[in-house]
Amino acid sequence: MKLLRHGPKGQEKPAMLDAQGQVRDLSEVIADLRAETLTPEGLNRLRAIDPTSLPVVAQPGRIAPPWSGMGKFVCVGLNYADHAAESNLPVPTEPVLFTKHTSTVVGCNDPVVLPQGSVKTDWEVELGVVIGRKARYVGEAEALAHVAGYCVVNDVSEREYQLERGGTWDKGKGCDTFGPVGPWLVTADEVPDPQQLSMWLEVNGQRRQNGSTRTMVFGVAQLVSYISRFMTLHPGDLISTGTPPGVGMGHKPQPLFLKPGDKMRLGIEGLGEQNQTVYAWDPALIDN
Repeated sequence: MKLLRHGPKGQEKPAMLDAQGQVRDLSEVIADLRAETLTPEGLNRLRAIDPTSLPVVAQPGRIAPPWSGMGKFVCVGLNYADHAAESNLPVPTEPVLFTKHTSTVVGCNDPVVLPQGSVKTDWEVELGVVIGRKARYVGEAEALAHVAGYCVVNDVSEREYQLERGGTWDKGKGCDTFGPVGPWLVTADEVPDPQQLSMWLEVNGQRRQNGSTRTMVFGVAQLVSYISRFMTLHPGDLISTGTPPGVGMGHKPQPLFLKPGDKMRLGIEGLGEQNQTVYAWDPALIDN
């Protein structure tokens, strides 16, 4: 299944995508796509529905984050060896973990708003892994059974805040609008091998990132297992698994960073596309 939410902020409605790519309204079946909907039981109830029995949403408008109630947004750094190289950092021997605040989360096509004074905001296409079953000290062999599905994430990052302002990476990763998610949550049964997905990102029509989840240092099963040793993962939690090379920070001969008016387009095989326009600081674009 491909599950999504649509509508203005605070008025989102649940939906699913049918085989023809039409948006089908779920609001008469469930009030919202919440974290608890992503459990095996919740997804099985939705699978029992014939999509053609649901009303077509002719003009869905804004595509919202695919589910509500995300508890944790856990990220993995330097998880592609060639990205580590372009960052002039060693390939990790264990996964590098950091968090994005859930206040970063926006819809796949919502504005990306630069923080005040930002001059080094960057892009990162990433595979998102959505948890569907509580995971605590899970072995690798059982890890994928705890995954509800997958989605596209843009791990937008302010590099000055991340690397030059002291402390952890969270400063540069946690700004409002820095976590576009979606357009859909694609359930795990439709992604037979999460380590065989191509991914890409363009800025102003120019391809900047081309990669594949095949080249991850630590695969999805390893990551779910590893992270579950340090925190309990709950349904609705999101793991963003790292980015392939081609980020602006690593561009030669000079780094490239986002500026107002720039347009990002990115996608992952089978998981849909995102389109964002970059704006200068304007709180109205964040709050409305």
